[in-house]
Amino acid sequence: MTGDGVEIVWFDHGQSDGRPLMIVHGMGAGADQFDADARFFAGQGFRVIVPDLRGHGRSGRAPEASYTIERMARDLLEIMDDAGCEAVDYVGNSLGGILALFLVKDHARRFRTLTTFGTAPALGLPRVTPSLLPLTYRLMGKRAVGWVAARGTTPTAEGRAIIGPLVRDFDPTVALAVGRAVHRYDLTANALGFEGPYLIIRGARDSAVNRALDPKLKALEQRPNVTVVRMQGAGHCANLDRPDAFRKAVLEFIER
Repeated sequence: MTGDGVEIVWFDHGQSDGRPLMIVHGMGAGADQFDADARFFAGQGFRVIVPDLRGHGRSGRAPEASYTIERMARDLLEIMDDAGCEAVDYVGNSLGGILALFLVKDHARRFRTLTTFGTAPALGLPRVTPSLLPLTYRLMGKRAVGWVAARGTTPTAEGRAIIGPLVRDFDPTVALAVGRAVHRYDLTANALGFEGPYLIIRGARDSAVNRALDPKLKALEQRPNVTVVRMQGAGHCANLDRPDAFRKAVLEFIER
């Protein structure tokens, strides 16, 4: 239970004394996105913590005003505290990466390493964008939205079988609230100011995010702590598109 009374579900894979690795999903997804990855990293000796963010998956819904970057990021700190983790290796996809970039300004010590993919340090979408999300559910229906989102997110049958149901079952009111929180933000200073080991995975097929990410990469790549992996054939969810390459990149980075 979070400080504001929302029940957050998180999964704990591997041995309790393993090195803590937290993997966090993006908007409209859930912990199920990383089930195979969690089993892989647990097999490498990690203790893998994978949450459903508030309003996602099996976690509880919350008042619309609470879906802010700050509050969702605080949920992650509370999960770390509940798990007894002073610091974690952190892997965040999309929204999961945004929340980490928010936290590293004041809580950098909680991140042994940071990996983001499908995440841009800043975003500036039109103000109307969040309202289009619930409208799409209403016009198309949840099943059709899940089908379209799955095919637009990943080319693999295995990935589509995961993403489709997650998006289908996502609450449109939560989509609106989260969309309002993240359609315009700028965490570039936080990304540049973070001094811990930082891996950015750029999926070559993730064109929408790359339009916002690429203008920031030149400055980030000049930082001695930043590693950029350009992953061919990978889109927004690189772990589903190129699972072996994704796991290899993350594992080698953490071990290095």
